[in-house]
Amino acid sequence: MDEIVYFNGYLSSRWQAGISAWDYGFLYGFGLFETMRAYKGRVFRLDSHLNRMARSAKVLGLAIEPQNLKEAVAATIEANNLSDARVRITVSAGEGDMTANPATCTESTVLITAVEYKPYPKQVYDKGFSAITSSIRRNSKSPLSRIKSTNYAESLLARQEARAAGVDEAICLNDKGLLAEASMSNVFLVEGSNLRTPGEENGILPGITREVVLELASKLGINTLEHNIEMGELGQADEAFLTNSLIEIMPLTQIDGKAIGSGRPGHASQRLAAEYKKLVAKT
Repeated sequence: MDEIVYFNGYLSSRWQAGISAWDYGFLYGFGLFETMRAYKGRVFRLDSHLNRMARSAKVLGLAIEPQNLKEAVAATIEANNLSDARVRITVSAGEGDMTANPATCTESTVLITAVEYKPYPKQVYDKGFSAITSSIRRNSKSPLSRIKSTNYAESLLARQEARAAGVDEAICLNDKGLLAEASMSNVFLVEGSNLRTPGEENGILPGITREVVLELASKLGINTLEHNIEMGELGQADEAFLTNSLIEIMPLTQIDGKAIGSGRPGHASQRLAAEYKKLVAKT
């Protein structure tokens, strides 16, 4: 299939979208991206994704126009005749000098892609993900830890460790040895009546699905805590789960070969997952 992409203001074949050899996104990973999920042709929490990208763009000194991106996302989904889709916006600083000076970049590169998304089957959610503790550490002091930068090598390396170990995910600690996040998702623990997750100060990306879960938990009367968590507490939790825009809420049932709780998806994760699906259905 010849996918249609949005590239610098126009819809075209993916093969016609040519990025400059001097583009700072390619040369230095100096850019941002958002991965989103569309249901029945509409991206869930699109405004939240665009607002996060706008905040992140200020960190890198990039200029983006959320409203234009919103229209371009809709156009890209429609051009590919998609219903359930994986949508990605990538914005880089664009073409600049070879002296590695972002100030020489005068116009951002914008690329939007949309492809069909097939979610994990029910059996995977019924079993839950297994994970290992990664050797990759998140830097809690780095501005990159809080933005979705195209400088994504650390996450890919952690993901490779997971694949090599034959598990689904890799859990990263931060520079202080505290729980941070998984390679491509946020982490939640359930202990009794408390729902716990690392705070942003621990070097995590504040995920959009993470934000939704915290909102849902508040509405359901579940006590939530965003704070420091020792790695050992994950294995001792009653249950745990991972979140991102594609997998939604995925139970985490095993870490480093040991079961978390009963080793099966817990009540809180299943309840929140059900409420999440109700929210998506209203979109």
